[in-house]
Amino acid sequence: MRFDLSKIPSGLKLGTSSFSAADWCGTFYPTDLPPHEFLSYYAQVFQTVEIDATWHFMPNLKTVQAWERKVPTNFIFAAKVPKTITHEKRLVGCESDWSTFLGTMDALGPKLGPLLLQFQYIPKRSDPREYETGDDFMQRLERFLPLMPDRFRYVVEVRNTTWLGPRLTSLLRSRNIALALVDYVRMPSAPVWFDVCDPITADFSYVRFLGDHHTMDNMVARLRERGEKNRDWDSLVVDRSREMRAWVPILRKLSAEIGDVYTYFNNHYAGFAPGSIDLFLKIWDEETATPAA
Repeated sequence: MRFDLSKIPSGLKLGTSSFSAADWCGTFYPTDLPPHEFLSYYAQVFQTVEIDATWHFMPNLKTVQAWERKVPTNFIFAAKVPKTITHEKRLVGCESDWSTFLGTMDALGPKLGPLLLQFQYIPKRSDPREYETGDDFMQRLERFLPLMPDRFRYVVEVRNTTWLGPRLTSLLRSRNIALALVDYVRMPSAPVWFDVCDPITADFSYVRFLGDHHTMDNMVARLRERGEKNRDWDSLVVDRSREMRAWVPILRKLSAEIGDVYTYFNNHYAGFAPGSIDLFLKIWDEETATPAA
């Protein structure tokens, strides 16, 4: 994998969701590379990463400062807001947690990119009205907006297609907050996003290639049981070429009209996040090549 980023627009920032997968040793990382050197190596290849660890636990200041020291000046960290804020407290009564998180992430200085507030899917069987309208979520989000300082960039991700519409996009647009465009099992396919709503709500865009976590976990487990894989996330197991081709014109348009388009691939999308980027770059080259005269 050569990861030639020279042919994509400078505003199209490609990276993976997390950099710390030990399964990548021998495929992306050198076999004997120690974990404390993963980020420095990663930053030699890509210019951005989405930190997933901050969703699971409130980040430690010393850890964030170490991240900052290990990457070059032009590197950008995106980070997921802790689940304590988005899932457990659901934006209510979390002022102290929120302040702590912002203060800690601020240690990254100019290397800090968008902060992603990811919200969970609401099944119809658990709350039919909320499933359909997202009314409670919208009210909580609106009350939370004054707590979001303008000096940071924010992204909101929802996983109920029925919530996509003028109410949500207008709310986000009023504060220059990006709506995450996600390639995810419960959300619209690439072209349909722009039929469902006007999803561009900020002066930057944010795209996540997530796939279907449940299906991928089961598929990888079966391959391991049959002895066809030694590690979970070391190779592609699903061909996402068709989906990627559908995203190319969208990403090309966004990067031309908006500028910064933060784009991250998850292991669960196709089995191996760096491999997904490698495939995407090949497809981008094919789809954007100048036709012969």
